[in-house]
Amino acid sequence: MIGLLVVFLTSWVLLSRVAREPIAVLGIAPTRRRLEELLVGALFMAGVGVINFVWQAHLDEIGYRLNPDYGAGQMLFGSLWVLRAVVFEELAFRGALLYLLIKHVGAVRACLLSSLAFGFYHWFSYEVFGSRLVLMAYVLLVTGAGGWMFSYAFARTRSLYAATGLHLGWNLVAAVVFSSGPIGDQLLLRQGEAVERSGWATLVFFSLQAIVAPGVVTWFLARIYRPPSDSWGRPVGSRSDGSASSE
Repeated sequence: MIGLLVVFLTSWVLLSRVAREPIAVLGIAPTRRRLEELLVGALFMAGVGVINFVWQAHLDEIGYRLNPDYGAGQMLFGSLWVLRAVVFEELAFRGALLYLLIKHVGAVRACLLSSLAFGFYHWFSYEVFGSRLVLMAYVLLVTGAGGWMFSYAFARTRSLYAATGLHLGWNLVAAVVFSSGPIGDQLLLRQGEAVERSGWATLVFFSLQAIVAPGVVTWFLARIYRPPSDSWGRPVGSRSDGSASSE
């Protein structure tokens, strides 16, 4: 909770001192549209997460069983832990810093920089920094692709709700449903030993997380979604003078 408070106050200071704007420009005030974006994003990535884990279990020839000692209190604790972690990361990587970057270097470059920073951050949060190069590259690409998806959602919707929903949907399924996270055993417990997976299967799962899901979200936001009329910074795909950009 202290970390969340610190990152919120840091965002407020950066915006008020550097941009001379209120923290409300991050789109943190709830509206019907933003809540819908939160819900749709969460449901989409939750669905992607379920497909990912069920498919992996099938290919790994393992199963899952309900945790007999799991209760509502544990689910509430796990969900709140995930929510707090997601909001912290969204404020840190898609908050004031990304907003300022968008205003100064354009949306696409800003989103790319934010996604790289998000990937590098996970080297340390996953404790893989200094380990095998292949593992470090895998973590950077997968989490960086997720960072792009969240950053692009922030840039297009002009709020943190869609990005938070996308991030939250995946993390809740991974950590709270399939017990794949730092909070330990949750709703479902793995059964059996995984068989050695082929390189093609690993590539498929990598593609789902790093290409398919971010690609679908990017396509939808770029082609189908209509951004709010109260734009800020440089809209995605345009220059500050309103002309088309090659970004």
